[in-house]
Amino acid sequence: MAQTGPVVSFSGHQFFRQRLVLSIFSGKPVRIDKIRSDDKNPGLRALLRLLEKATNGTVIEISVTGIISGGPVTHDCPLSRSVGYFMEPLIMLAPFSKKPLQLTLRGITTDDNDLSVDLVRTVTLPHLQLFGISDGLELRIKKRGAPPEGGGEVQFLCPIVKQVKTLNFVEPGKIKRIRGIAHAVRVSPQFSNRMIDSCRSVLNRYIPDIYLYSDVYKGEESGKSPGYALSLLAESTTSAIHCSEAVSKPGVTPEDVALLGSRALLSEIRHGGCVDRKHQSLVLLMMVLGSEDVGRCRMGEPTARTIQFLRDIRSFFGTSFKIVSANPSDPSCKELLYSCYGTGYVNANRTLA
Repeated sequence: MAQTGPVVSFSGHQFFRQRLVLSIFSGKPVRIDKIRSDDKNPGLRALLRLLEKATNGTVIEISVTGIISGGPVTHDCPLSRSVGYFMEPLIMLAPFSKKPLQLTLRGITTDDNDLSVDLVRTVTLPHLQLFGISDGLELRIKKRGAPPEGGGEVQFLCPIVKQVKTLNFVEPGKIKRIRGIAHAVRVSPQFSNRMIDSCRSVLNRYIPDIYLYSDVYKGEESGKSPGYALSLLAESTTSAIHCSEAVSKPGVTPEDVALLGSRALLSEIRHGGCVDRKHQSLVLLMMVLGSEDVGRCRMGEPTARTIQFLRDIRSFFGTSFKIVSANPSDPSCKELLYSCYGTGYVNANRTLA
């Protein structure tokens, strides 16, 4: 619901998306100035227009926070960012819509800046399931689109919930299996096989349960530009997931792409915790929105983005996290235990006429 209150002010383009999401959830108006002030065409308009489509009552020019309407939404993303950039804030908002969201995005499906559609489908959505958001939750990859011309299309379906569950996830477990997708568009199908072989040469030293899927798209479903990428995830005995990916670049062989992605996965596992670094903000937000109880989650050291996100949560919700060492008796332990008292956020949007 739209609320009146003091305006929360920020400067600069950094952490732009998370601040818009927090503004919509908290009902507090936000003012962000000096967004790439030296750039005559700073962009970000496409994201603002997408949020306008997905919410009802949000007026971007004066930023009056409205309800999250949901329903069918279609958006053509600019080629400056992949669809993952636009999908991330809507994944946070969608469970609290008035109607189940049916979002269709067109553009680049994988790049080296944002989450690829493969990681959104295999890693981000399972993190939502930790909070009881599962039935009808799906991401369909209709077409793939590599940079620079894109041409991809995905459909994101998300159910609505009244309230998310309180999280208590403190046992990271041991890695039991690794899964991955090597996809190739408008290049030789052998590129996928070469990435798989090179990836196995690294990861098979650590674990035998590895399954890497070769996903080759042809014709109209392959988009407008050639490219290939490798997306990897490691799952633990307690269902903790860590992920990485590597994307093709001019002059980089499939073997090099696979080695980069494999080493990145090992680095992510080394950071430990129950949630990987790419999804810290999503999990922390859902903990804040959870029922009026103490939620706990074990994670690795926070990224710069996560640190700022925690500060922004305090600005919008007044909620602070208690952060302590996950193992105080071990001075070398870098994993942390995050806990907070949920705000008891209830989805009032779905009861509105």
